[in-house]
Amino acid sequence: MHLNPVRARLLKAEESLSAYPWSSWQEYLKSRGKRPSWLRVDRVMGEWRVSEDNAAGRRQLERGMETRKELEMSKVSEDWKKLRRGWCWGPKGFREELLEMIGEKEGSQHHGKELKEWDEQKARMAERLRKETTMGWQWIAKRLEMGHWRTSANAV
Repeated sequence: MHLNPVRARLLKAEESLSAYPWSSWQEYLKSRGKRPSWLRVDRVMGEWRVSEDNAAGRRQLERGMETRKELEMSKVSEDWKKLRRGWCWGPKGFREELLEMIGEKEGSQHHGKELKEWDEQKARMAERLRKETTMGWQWIAKRLEMGHWRTSANAV
Protein backbone atom coordinates (compact mmCIF):
# COMPACT_ATOMS: atom_id res chain seq x y z
CA MET A 1 0.00 0.00 0.00
CA HIS A 2 2.76 2.45 0.89
CA LEU A 3 4.45 1.66 -2.43
CA ASN A 4 1.34 2.51 -4.49
CA PRO A 5 2.60 6.05 -5.30
CA VAL A 6 5.77 4.43 -6.69
CA ARG A 7 3.83 1.88 -8.74
CA ALA A 8 1.59 4.66 -10.06
CA ARG A 9 4.70 6.67 -10.96
CA LEU A 10 3.68 9.59 -8.75
CA LEU A 11 7.16 9.88 -7.24
CA LYS A 12 10.50 10.55 -8.91
CA ALA A 13 13.45 8.27 -8.19
CA GLU A 14 15.16 10.89 -6.03
CA GLU A 15 12.03 11.54 -3.91
CA SER A 16 11.44 9.62 -0.70
CA LEU A 17 8.17 7.82 0.04
CA SER A 18 7.37 10.41 2.70
CA ALA A 19 7.39 13.13 0.02
CA TYR A 20 4.02 11.88 -1.26
CA PRO A 21 1.48 14.03 0.64
CA TRP A 22 -1.59 11.77 0.26
CA SER A 23 -0.12 8.79 2.09
CA SER A 24 -0.04 7.91 5.77
CA TRP A 25 3.54 6.70 5.37
CA GLN A 26 5.07 9.84 6.89
CA GLU A 27 2.94 9.23 10.02
CA TYR A 28 4.61 5.83 10.50
CA LEU A 29 7.95 7.58 10.84
CA LYS A 30 6.81 9.85 13.68
CA SER A 31 7.20 9.01 17.35
CA ARG A 32 4.26 7.41 19.14
CA GLY A 33 3.15 10.70 20.71
CA LYS A 34 3.20 12.64 17.42
CA ARG A 35 1.21 10.27 15.21
CA PRO A 36 -2.57 9.70 15.31
CA SER A 37 -3.63 7.35 18.11
CA TRP A 38 -5.67 5.21 15.70
CA LEU A 39 -2.67 4.39 13.49
CA ARG A 40 -1.32 0.89 14.13
CA VAL A 41 2.34 0.69 13.17
CA ASP A 42 3.07 -2.61 14.91
CA ARG A 43 1.99 -4.74 11.94
CA VAL A 44 4.19 -2.99 9.40
CA MET A 45 7.08 -2.90 11.83
CA GLY A 46 6.59 -6.60 12.52
CA GLU A 47 6.69 -7.40 8.80
CA TRP A 48 10.06 -5.64 8.63
CA ARG A 49 11.24 -7.38 11.82
CA VAL A 50 11.51 -4.08 13.64
CA SER A 51 11.17 -4.99 17.30
CA GLU A 52 11.10 -1.56 18.94
CA ASP A 53 8.93 1.47 18.16
CA ASN A 54 11.77 3.94 18.74
CA ALA A 55 13.92 6.24 16.58
CA ALA A 56 16.30 3.43 15.57
CA GLY A 57 13.39 1.12 14.70
CA ARG A 58 11.68 3.79 12.60
CA ARG A 59 14.96 4.47 10.73
CA GLN A 60 15.26 0.73 10.03
CA LEU A 61 11.68 0.68 8.75
CA GLU A 62 12.30 3.72 6.54
CA ARG A 63 15.51 2.24 5.09
CA GLY A 64 13.70 -1.01 4.29
CA MET A 65 10.83 0.72 2.52
CA GLU A 66 13.15 3.04 0.60
CA THR A 67 15.09 -0.02 -0.58
CA ARG A 68 11.81 -1.59 -1.75
CA LYS A 69 10.96 1.68 -3.52
CA GLU A 70 14.27 1.57 -5.37
CA LEU A 71 13.67 -2.05 -6.34
CA GLU A 72 10.18 -1.19 -7.62
CA MET A 73 11.63 1.60 -9.76
CA SER A 74 14.54 -0.45 -11.08
CA LYS A 75 14.95 -2.45 -14.25
CA VAL A 76 14.76 -5.63 -12.17
CA SER A 77 11.17 -4.77 -11.31
CA GLU A 78 10.30 -4.42 -15.01
CA ASP A 79 11.78 -7.85 -15.71
CA TRP A 80 9.69 -9.39 -12.92
CA LYS A 81 6.54 -7.72 -14.27
CA LYS A 82 7.08 -9.46 -17.61
CA LEU A 83 7.44 -12.77 -15.84
CA ARG A 84 4.34 -12.22 -13.68
CA ARG A 85 2.12 -11.01 -16.49
CA GLY A 86 3.31 -13.21 -19.33
CA TRP A 87 2.30 -16.83 -19.57
CA CYS A 88 5.54 -18.10 -21.04
CA TRP A 89 9.17 -17.43 -20.13
CA GLY A 90 11.75 -18.63 -22.62
CA PRO A 91 12.91 -18.33 -26.21
CA LYS A 92 10.43 -18.11 -29.09
CA GLY A 93 10.96 -21.75 -30.05
CA PHE A 94 10.03 -22.88 -26.55
CA ARG A 95 6.76 -20.96 -26.71
CA GLU A 96 5.88 -22.47 -30.09
CA GLU A 97 6.68 -25.94 -28.76
CA LEU A 98 4.33 -25.38 -25.80
CA LEU A 99 1.56 -24.14 -28.09
CA GLU A 100 1.87 -27.29 -30.20
CA MET A 101 1.71 -29.49 -27.11
CA ILE A 102 -1.38 -27.66 -25.84
CA GLY A 103 -3.09 -28.02 -29.20
CA GLU A 104 -2.46 -31.78 -29.23
CA LYS A 105 -3.99 -32.35 -25.81
CA GLU A 106 -6.92 -29.98 -25.97
CA GLY A 107 -10.07 -31.72 -24.81
CA SER A 108 -13.51 -30.95 -23.44
CA GLN A 109 -12.10 -29.63 -20.14
CA HIS A 110 -9.10 -27.87 -21.63
CA HIS A 111 -9.85 -24.62 -19.82
CA GLY A 112 -10.92 -26.29 -16.58
CA LYS A 113 -14.07 -27.95 -15.36
CA GLU A 114 -17.14 -26.21 -16.72
CA LEU A 115 -19.64 -25.38 -14.01
CA LYS A 116 -23.39 -25.20 -14.57
CA GLU A 117 -25.10 -21.83 -14.49
CA TRP A 118 -26.31 -22.50 -10.96
CA ASP A 119 -23.60 -24.53 -9.26
CA GLU A 120 -23.13 -24.74 -5.48
CA GLN A 121 -19.51 -23.58 -5.80
CA LYS A 122 -20.61 -20.54 -7.78
CA ALA A 123 -23.25 -19.76 -5.17
CA ARG A 124 -20.69 -19.85 -2.34
CA MET A 125 -18.30 -17.74 -4.40
CA ALA A 126 -21.04 -15.23 -5.23
CA GLU A 127 -22.12 -14.95 -1.61
CA ARG A 128 -18.55 -14.38 -0.46
CA LEU A 129 -17.89 -11.80 -3.20
CA ARG A 130 -21.00 -9.88 -2.19
CA LYS A 131 -20.14 -9.94 1.52
CA GLU A 132 -16.42 -9.22 1.25
CA THR A 133 -16.20 -6.83 -1.70
CA THR A 134 -18.03 -3.83 -3.10
CA MET A 135 -19.12 -5.74 -6.22
CA GLY A 136 -22.83 -5.70 -6.96
CA TRP A 137 -25.03 -8.59 -8.04
CA GLN A 138 -25.00 -7.58 -11.70
CA TRP A 139 -21.19 -7.71 -11.82
CA ILE A 140 -21.04 -11.00 -9.87
CA ALA A 141 -23.70 -12.76 -11.95
CA LYS A 142 -22.04 -11.69 -15.20
CA ARG A 143 -18.48 -12.73 -14.17
CA LEU A 144 -19.56 -16.07 -12.71
CA GLU A 145 -21.97 -16.68 -15.62
CA MET A 146 -24.89 -17.26 -13.28
CA GLY A 147 -27.72 -16.05 -15.48
CA HIS A 148 -29.87 -13.07 -14.54
CA TRP A 149 -28.54 -11.11 -11.57
CA ARG A 150 -31.88 -10.96 -9.73
CA THR A 151 -32.20 -14.74 -9.82
CA SER A 152 -28.66 -15.04 -8.49
CA ALA A 153 -29.27 -12.54 -5.70
CA ASN A 154 -32.52 -14.23 -4.63
CA ALA A 155 -31.03 -17.72 -4.68
CA VAL A 156 -28.02 -16.83 -2.54
